[in-house]
Amino acid sequence: MNNNQKETKINPEKGKALSSSKGIREEILNIFKKALADDIFDAVMIPAKVPNTDAYSWILLQDESLFEMADPLPPVMAVQGGRALSSFSKNGELDLKIAALMRPCEIRAAVELFKLHQINLNHITLISIDCPGATPLTDYMNDPKKLAETYKKISEKWEVSESLRPACQNCHRFSLIDGTAADLHIGLLGKNDKVTLIPISSKGNEILEKLGYEPTDSLEEWKSNREKLLKEKIKNREKFIKEWQEKINKTDGFFNELNKCINCHNCMNACPICYCQQCYFDSQNITFKPETYLQKSKEKGALRFPLNTMLFHIGRMSHMVLSCVSCGACEDACPVSIPVGRLFSMVGDQTQKEFDYIPGMNREEPLPLQDFKEEEFCEVETPNECEEKVTEEAK
Repeated sequence: MNNNQKETKINPEKGKALSSSKGIREEILNIFKKALADDIFDAVMIPAKVPNTDAYSWILLQDESLFEMADPLPPVMAVQGGRALSSFSKNGELDLKIAALMRPCEIRAAVELFKLHQINLNHITLISIDCPGATPLTDYMNDPKKLAETYKKISEKWEVSESLRPACQNCHRFSLIDGTAADLHIGLLGKNDKVTLIPISSKGNEILEKLGYEPTDSLEEWKSNREKLLKEKIKNREKFIKEWQEKINKTDGFFNELNKCINCHNCMNACPICYCQQCYFDSQNITFKPETYLQKSKEKGALRFPLNTMLFHIGRMSHMVLSCVSCGACEDACPVSIPVGRLFSMVGDQTQKEFDYIPGMNREEPLPLQDFKEEEFCEVETPNECEEKVTEEAK
C-alpha cells in the first residue's frame, strides 16, 4: 500500500482459529515461519530476548533459526515499537516486504508517526495482537525471573493486575480491531492454546489467503471475552481519570506532581511521538551565560536548577498530546517515578475528545491541527453565532 492510498477495511465477523498443543507463542511464531518460507514476507520485526541477558530488544528477523529468541508478547516494553519502526523506515521506502508485530498502542503510535511523515508504510504490514499489558521496566530488571513468572500468569488469566504498569491497568484499547490501523489482528482472548487470525484490511485478508487460511471460524467467543475485559478496563480508566482530576484540579496540584523532575528528558526520548531531531529544550536557545542566570535569580529572588523544568513538560504536552496513545513509555523511563504517563494520558483523553479524535485508529483520518474546519470550536470563540446557527438548522 502506498502512503497516499486508502486501505479497504474489512468488517471482522470471521477469523481463522489455530490450536497448538505447544502454546500460543509457538503457534504465532510458526505462522511467521510459514509466511517467510512462502515469501509472503521478507522479514519480520518482532521483540526478542537478547542472548545471555534478561533484556528484550527489537529485531528484524529473516533467519528462521533466530525465532527461538523471539517473543510476541515480552513481559516488558523496553522500546516503544512505533519508535523502533520509525528508526529504520522514516528515511525512505523499503524494498523488503516486512511484517511488524506490535502491541496495539505501538501500532497506533506507528500510524500517528505515519501521519507525521516519520514512518514510511510502503511494503510494511502492521499486525496487532491482544495485549494483557506489560510490567514496569524497573520492577522487571530488579527481579526478571519473578516478574516473568508473574506476567505469564497474568497473560493466561487476563487479569487486571497491580503488577502491570499503571498505563496497562487502565488501557481500554488492548485489542485493535476497530478502525484501519492494523492489517491483521491476532486474537488471544479465550482458550490458552488458541490463536485467532482476524483480517482487518483487504491486505490482511490477502495474507490469510496466501497462508492458505480461510476466515470461516466464528469470533463470538473471542468477542465475548473481549467485551467482558473491556468493561472492566473502562471502569478502571474512569476511576483513574476522576482521581487524577481531583489531584491536579488546581495549578499547584499539577506542579507538585512534576516537582521531582530532574530534567533528564528520558520521557521525551522514550516517547514515540516526540520525533524532533533537535528539541528546543536541548538547544542553545535556553543555554545562558552566567551573568544571565544571576540576573534572573535577582529578578525572581531564587532560581531553581535546572531551568525550565515546568516549561519543558507543558511544551511537550502541547506539542504531542493529540497524538498521545497512552502507551506509558514515558513513565517507564522516568528515573524518579513521576506519573508523567498518567498526567499525559488524562490530558490527552480530554483534548482528544474535544477534537473527536482517537490517535492512531484510522490511517486516512487527518491530524486535527492539519485539518481546518471553519466552524470548529465556535461554541467557545463565538458562542452567540453558534447558537444562532443551531436555531437556523432546527428550522
